[in-house]
Amino acid sequence: MIATIIVIVVIALLVLWVISVQRKLVNAEELTKNAMSQIGVQQSSRWDALTGLVELIKSYNEHEYITLKSVIAARAGIDSNSTAEQAQAQEDLLQQALVQVRAISEQYPDLKADAMYIKTMDSVNTYENQVRLSRMTYNDTVTRYNRQIRQIPDSFVAALFHFTEKQYLKENTAKSDMPSLKI
Repeated sequence: MIATIIVIVVIALLVLWVISVQRKLVNAEELTKNAMSQIGVQQSSRWDALTGLVELIKSYNEHEYITLKSVIAARAGIDSNSTAEQAQAQEDLLQQALVQVRAISEQYPDLKADAMYIKTMDSVNTYENQVRLSRMTYNDTVTRYNRQIRQIPDSFVAALFHFTEKQYLKENTAKSDMPSLKI
């Protein structure tokens, strides 16, 4: 009789432990999804500001306007279920469009001096910093999540419930190269 009670208590404790670990893993996974969603929100704001810049460019150069509109049309939303690769693809697309906008502004000093252009570029820069912070938050959250699902004994529960590792957002290697300072 006592042996049966001990077995039941051990099984109950094991079940409670599995439930506790599963809940902790779900919480960590939801945090990674939330962090990815925040990146999407910030990127969407940047896209909106970029669209405003493109409308300004329309009055200066119709060809450039059409080209940039096609880039904006390729935009895809980032949400909590997006992957790191999808977020990076959108970031690359945004960077491509911003490079084009900056190049156009160099060709048209009046555009570069336009108060609306200056204000909108300030917004773009603000959103860019917010995306950078959101990306750091996402990678930190993924680190904690991946660590949880890989460490014993939680890894047994993670495998049982099919929790898989999340991918990190990669930094653009071109940005990390030191620019030439030659004049």
